Amino acid sequence: MEINKYIEINPSKRFGKPSIIGTRISVADVLNWLANGMTKEEIISDFPELSLESINACLFFAATREKQLGIAS
Repeated sequence: MEINKYIEINPSKRFGKPSIIGTRISVADVLNWLANGMTKEEIISDFPELSLESINACLFFAATREKQLGIAS
């Protein structure tokens, strides 16, 4: 997946947090909504500027970041 089509890191927007291009919605916002039980369809209904692809890009971004951290217990 080409997440750079959906996600940007812009220091002048949301304090440099990864965000959906063309919005002020951060990846963390999307992940929080999903973690709190919202479906992708509910998120899109509330935020029609998002798409299934942009939400999936958030999930892919988070999975990639987690893999890079390599936290072991």
